[in-house]
Amino acid sequence: MTEGPIHVDLTNCDQEPIHILGAVQPYGFLLAISNDWIIRQVSVNCTEFIGKTLDELIGAALTSIFQPEAVHAIRNRMALLRGEDAVERMFGLQLMPEGPLFDLAIHLSEKSIVIEAEPAPENLEGDSTGTLRAMMARLNQADSMEAFYREGARQVRALTGFDRVMVYRFDESGAGEVVAEAARAGIGSFLGLHYPAEDIPAQARALYVRNIFRVIADIHATPVPIAPQLDDKGNPLDLSLSVLRSVSPIHIEYLNNMGVGASLSISIVVEGKLWGLFACHHYGPRLPTLERRSVCELFGQMFALKLESRERLATSQYLRSARDAADRLLGSLANDTSLFEDSDLLADTIGGAIKSDGVAVCIEGRIAVTGLTPPVEEIRKLTRRLNSRGSVELLAVNRISEIEPEAEAYADVAAGMLVIPISRVARDYVILFRQEIVRTVRWGGDPRKVVTYGPNGARLTPRKSFETWSELVRGSALPFTPAEIRVADTLRATMIEVVLRLSHEAHAERQLANERQQLLIAELNHRVRNILSLIRGVIRQSDSAGSTADFVHEVDNRIQALARAHNQVMATDTASASLRMLIETESAAYLGDKAKRVILTGPNVGLSAHGFSVLALVFHELITNSAKYGALSDDGQVSVDWRTDEDGDLILHWHEIGGPPVGPPTRQGFGTTIINRSIPFDLGGKAEIHYQLTGVTAHFCVPSKHVRLDTLVEGEQPIPARAPKEVVVGPKPLANKCVLLVEDSLIVAMDAEDLLHLLGANRVVATATIRSAKEELDREDIDVAILDINLGDHSSLPIAEDLASRGIPFLFATGYGDDSYLPAKLGNVPIVQKPYQADAIAEALGKLSSAFQ
Repeated sequence: MTEGPIHVDLTNCDQEPIHILGAVQPYGFLLAISNDWIIRQVSVNCTEFIGKTLDELIGAALTSIFQPEAVHAIRNRMALLRGEDAVERMFGLQLMPEGPLFDLAIHLSEKSIVIEAEPAPENLEGDSTGTLRAMMARLNQADSMEAFYREGARQVRALTGFDRVMVYRFDESGAGEVVAEAARAGIGSFLGLHYPAEDIPAQARALYVRNIFRVIADIHATPVPIAPQLDDKGNPLDLSLSVLRSVSPIHIEYLNNMGVGASLSISIVVEGKLWGLFACHHYGPRLPTLERRSVCELFGQMFALKLESRERLATSQYLRSARDAADRLLGSLANDTSLFEDSDLLADTIGGAIKSDGVAVCIEGRIAVTGLTPPVEEIRKLTRRLNSRGSVELLAVNRISEIEPEAEAYADVAAGMLVIPISRVARDYVILFRQEIVRTVRWGGDPRKVVTYGPNGARLTPRKSFETWSELVRGSALPFTPAEIRVADTLRATMIEVVLRLSHEAHAERQLANERQQLLIAELNHRVRNILSLIRGVIRQSDSAGSTADFVHEVDNRIQALARAHNQVMATDTASASLRMLIETESAAYLGDKAKRVILTGPNVGLSAHGFSVLALVFHELITNSAKYGALSDDGQVSVDWRTDEDGDLILHWHEIGGPPVGPPTRQGFGTTIINRSIPFDLGGKAEIHYQLTGVTAHFCVPSKHVRLDTLVEGEQPIPARAPKEVVVGPKPLANKCVLLVEDSLIVAMDAEDLLHLLGANRVVATATIRSAKEELDREDIDVAILDINLGDHSSLPIAEDLASRGIPFLFATGYGDDSYLPAKLGNVPIVQKPYQADAIAEALGKLSSAFQ
């Protein structure tokens, strides 16, 4: 049974090990030397250049082959190597007594010193410095980017003498385009041709960044192998930085198909990325001297620097003009938000910043359009698709059909779009549309490679023809540039604030403003009462066994921790505050100069305001305990590291190292309770602490709903806080009763538990969520309940309805000052205002006394 053909796909070329081909080009020779200057590997053509056989060279000391002056010069030049990809060059060095002069390139390859040499030219090629200075002057005179590219190609051709020099630019996919060309007459033009990404595989592009100059002197030359092929550890010599490195058979076949006899490339690296190449072709063998090639390499680097400078200047000028247009738009909207209804004016103003062919404004289900846009119903479908993404980030696509397949139907009108969300939830948008660009792409041969069985076996062989092959590209728009997206993001931030003031009618606007004012007052009232309850709980739960001064100091530290947390949250312009800043602030506040002994490791993570306050108390207790009894009380240190898992939950680890021996606490104090219970109770997470002899370790899990990965603005200063008055304990109406307490703050709940016990309750079941409250109702014999109306992102009304159906009396507790939002059927339920007071609870329970008969 015969085997079928080998399966070939587009990864074949990318898998070829082009950096370890085990051979060099024959115009020079190579020596690989160990750190003790013993020759380990050589190219087999050394005899032709220095008259030594392989047996004489391999294992010999370099000093026994080259004259001492040459070895000394090489050693000195080695000292100049800086960085793993550095290559040093030497010119006109006499290696052997009475021997010819050589030009050398020297670099490090793993643990080998690689010396490559080629005969030096008999005649010098002139003033290289003057040549470069003149070339730079001509580049500076270019008045456009096209002229700049073209002048660069002309200068490289003058420097190398190659028949054709092209400036070849890569796009984001790795495909390339010839954007400039200088060529001798009569050989045709490649200007404007495109080439698919597979023509220059990914690993070749990576090498172009490391080794920015590459020459192939003669594609028909026979490669010279390196002997031995493997070093004493069985590894081939890495030739990534070699100037003599042999050529991949696939690339030789590719060049042969083009009729090229020699090639040369100079990488154009901008901001660490491969922008493009100077690609040089000659239709016969050609080898510029090493000195001239070094000048070419330096020119390529200087060209890249000037290119980067020009691109930055162009971007800066665009951003400046775009900001002016954005300022005009935002000034108009700030004075008259009804301009959102005038899509023509909006399009004209935004068009000064971001070019588009049409604009749609989608606010609260209403759509206004101008210019070239899809039909309104299609835009409505698009907004539903955008809403389903649930993202308030900008979205830029040059093919709408990639996210909405039905968009193919109107691609001739609107093929690309930039979506600018202008509400804090996915709902309202300004959408900029761009028309389809129908263009013919001229490929250098058919870009669709096919499997053939050629001289190198079964592979995706390079094209056999480089005649122009055209392809009509449809359904695609001009992509939005990074600069345009930055401008759109600036517009978005301000328009979100402006759109909040939109209204159809003046009366509706006044009514909405009044409702917002009342809501703000109620929210402020609620928050103030909750804060008071929280502070009182801290005071009541703190350990008072010591002196009065110690008690005051302990309470003051905890309140200061809360104040710092509040300030850090308020100092940010996002919905979250930095975990790292929280720990740094607590460390600095309590430890002073010792704060540097708290080592932090983890990504930039933010926390919701509620999560931030809870963790502020937890870390305050951890740090103070460590400073009193643990690693920070001695010469030890604390390691805090965190990460987010696949569910987005925040995983935190606290580890004390180098302190005195520790053991579990003999009693459960307030601080220990905060560490063990706050995160599970307040956030629905997990907490565990271990008192190991070598130091305390703690592990916490904060659910993802409290974790933010957005940009954080950090920095805060603590503010003073004052303690509320002590609670007055009243009668005991709860004698021998079991009370269900539904409260979403652990500290407030602990304070309320104490008050309820003082009022006679023999059991208090505290819970923070609707689900757990209903589970307790099914499990316990509850006599009476106290429900916090507002439980963060939901209310306790479902629990109230359940209690009413079971005939269990209950009270409401709230930090809001107005109870008008309660359903009418619950209007007679007594309400206790926060912070909790024993006499207030007793008074409210008195209204339910008939239920206890």
